[in-house]
Amino acid sequence: MKRIRRAVAGAAVVLLLAACTGAPAPEGTAPASSSPAAQTSPAPATETGSAEAPGEPEAVVATGLEAPWSVAFLDATPLVSERDSGRILELDDAGNAREVGVVDGVAHGGEGGLLGLAVDGGGRLYAYSTAAGGNRIQRFALEGAPGSLALGEPETLLEGIPAAGNHNGGRIAFGPDGMLYATTGDAADRPLSQDRDSLAGKILRLTPDGAVPADNPFPGSPVYSYGHRNPQGIAWAEDGTMFATEFGQNTWDELNVITPGANYGWPVVEGIAGREGFTDPVQQWAPSDASPSGMAHADGVLYLANLRGAVLRTVPVEDPGSAGLHFDGELGRLRDAVAAPDGRVWIVTNNTDGRGRPGPDDDRILSLDPAAFR
Repeated sequence: MKRIRRAVAGAAVVLLLAACTGAPAPEGTAPASSSPAAQTSPAPATETGSAEAPGEPEAVVATGLEAPWSVAFLDATPLVSERDSGRILELDDAGNAREVGVVDGVAHGGEGGLLGLAVDGGGRLYAYSTAAGGNRIQRFALEGAPGSLALGEPETLLEGIPAAGNHNGGRIAFGPDGMLYATTGDAADRPLSQDRDSLAGKILRLTPDGAVPADNPFPGSPVYSYGHRNPQGIAWAEDGTMFATEFGQNTWDELNVITPGANYGWPVVEGIAGREGFTDPVQQWAPSDASPSGMAHADGVLYLANLRGAVLRTVPVEDPGSAGLHFDGELGRLRDAVAAPDGRVWIVTNNTDGRGRPGPDDDRILSLDPAAFR
């Protein structure tokens, strides 16, 4: 199987690719006429060569999934969300899927539905989903044992997050500080991203019970950072540095280092702008080459799942302006990357969500050996 590993910086991409077709805009894009003013481009990337990845690093975990969006682990048991059906599945050791339950009130439409999952240290499941009143974060007890798990009654921790047919964010994860982080999109209402009183276009930080931590940057507010368009990936390096991926418009997708209280610019700026008051990304790419969604960290490397670009990007934490590219178009759209308990990295394809071209086994989850991607 062909592998592509080359160091790139997202700046060296031609923007014409993002606007050369009249087809409906894929996830993470919008009409070029609504793009912000032209941004400052970074210096061209330095090519550091290419190499074949050793061996066959991937193994099939599961096939035949329908628009899977997120994977979380209850100890060693994988739990998978299906965006459109609202189902939560558990996988056995052979990759067979069993329905744990259906999240009530999920209103699927466009990019909305059942999105991110997370599990806390007490074995409780958290889910981010779109409902009639907006996006929400709920918590569920998981009853029974692996192989016969069931959802307990939902406990809504946060609701009323603005929702739309696109730009819903939706990733949730527990940080190394034990707090629950959630990404939210601008819900196609761009000024909300700069409004700190709105929950849209933000990264939020909550206690596991849904309260506002006392040390959040804005007193009494769950807002941790703002000025985001549609972030969908979050991960932490071993030293606690927080990274986030973000869908741009037709100009730049982003990889950001997240610091509390920082403003990441949308919709005033997009990508690397060098404007006072805004935090620039550490790397950017044309949406046609990227559209980054989920992200994982393992052994000093970030793994970024890309939808339109149909590649897995690997970014070394020590050099976050560089990247390697893998599976160039071989797997189709990639929605999520997850660090598994055994040290491997799982990637989730997303070819059955209405925007991909599913193969006979789609959608799939693959398990990767991180040693083969360094």
